[in-house]
Amino acid sequence: MLTTVAMDPARSHNPNSSYQNPQSAYRRHRDAGGRNHSENKRSRPNHHQYQSGPTPPQNPRSSQELSTRRELYERDFPVYKQPVEVGCFSLDSERRFFNDSRRMKYYVEPDRNPNFDLKDGYKDRYIRRDESEKEKLDHILRWILANKSKLSSKVTAASSCALDFDFVTWRGHLTKLLTTPYETREGWLLAVSRFRGTLYISEVETEAARREQENRTERHKEMMYWGYKFEQYTCADDVHSSPDPGGVVNTNEAFCTVVQTRLADHRLLFSGEVDCRDKDPNAPAPPACYVELKTSAEICTPKQRSNFHRFKLLKWWAQSFLPGVPRVVAGFKDEEGVVVTVDTFPISKISQLIKNEQNCWKPTVCMNFCCDFLSFVKQIATEDNPSVVYLFSWEPRRDVTFSVHRDSQYSFLPHWFVEEMTRSQDSHRQP
Repeated sequence: MLTTVAMDPARSHNPNSSYQNPQSAYRRHRDAGGRNHSENKRSRPNHHQYQSGPTPPQNPRSSQELSTRRELYERDFPVYKQPVEVGCFSLDSERRFFNDSRRMKYYVEPDRNPNFDLKDGYKDRYIRRDESEKEKLDHILRWILANKSKLSSKVTAASSCALDFDFVTWRGHLTKLLTTPYETREGWLLAVSRFRGTLYISEVETEAARREQENRTERHKEMMYWGYKFEQYTCADDVHSSPDPGGVVNTNEAFCTVVQTRLADHRLLFSGEVDCRDKDPNAPAPPACYVELKTSAEICTPKQRSNFHRFKLLKWWAQSFLPGVPRVVAGFKDEEGVVVTVDTFPISKISQLIKNEQNCWKPTVCMNFCCDFLSFVKQIATEDNPSVVYLFSWEPRRDVTFSVHRDSQYSFLPHWFVEEMTRSQDSHRQP
């Protein structure tokens, strides 16, 4: 049985009342004299771009956009069930899918001051994944097909619902939603299709992200490698071996957990990459044994510490909190890419770390916005058709808007998945 997690100790948490909505964040079309939030926004075909009303309506189903104003989400923390791992999968050195844990790594705790050289191997022992290959939800969908028997809906055979979940997505997409109320630089595009009663969410690359990738400097590319190299210094291939920092770093390889949980009334199934697990045989079951590894610039001034709390810890918290990963181990590096100190951040303690920061982020705002966004998607994405995509768009300091596309370049549910799910359910319904 899933248990409720009280995630924000600074706020009261009543599971029976935490999903009250005293002030809806959905917005109506404003009258002609109102301020236009979309004046400078790049137009998209069929975009429903409405202006905000002076008072948010109490009925969210009459509105066509979603506000990201933080004050609207400062209410009780929503119910979030303890995430439960329902499976895992691995991607090998050629990015092939395996329905098992063969790419699991084991955490080996380093010295407190290890002096790891993160530049080592960048020139001659580095195989980079092809980022131009957009995988969408394909790996999660392969996992679903390989595990249909344990995911079958408990509803009657007459129902059109094939899975017992409201949403299927990547953990990274949910992380972006959690951080949206505090994001000031990067927007996002999320494509949504409803198929057999379940809403699938897949990210679409924005023009800004595409340009950023094309224009990365060599220094930026090398610094991206540093994070993978830190993993190589601190992870072993099995419980009895040691890390091999002399090996090749291949970013095609991955181990991913698949978890189920519930946020308020939204039943979620999502997957996320896991860096490693605790090698202690007495460690708790997944996901509580998992460890997230990060690198960050060493902190030398109060301003740097404040920025670390306000920006870096927000993303670390959101990424690990969602799947129930309990701790982040961070390597703090100097400008030459040498890890000078290592520290551990328990996810449950991060809200205490930031409480003295002025105008800092709040976990309750993050989770309430994500919860309201999912409600908004349910309200908008009503046509059950895998070739129909509802494209949700957001830019900093704007509202979330959407457009509808049929048989377009935004379609992301592959034919092999749609056909197999349809065939399986139809055969299940046979008398």
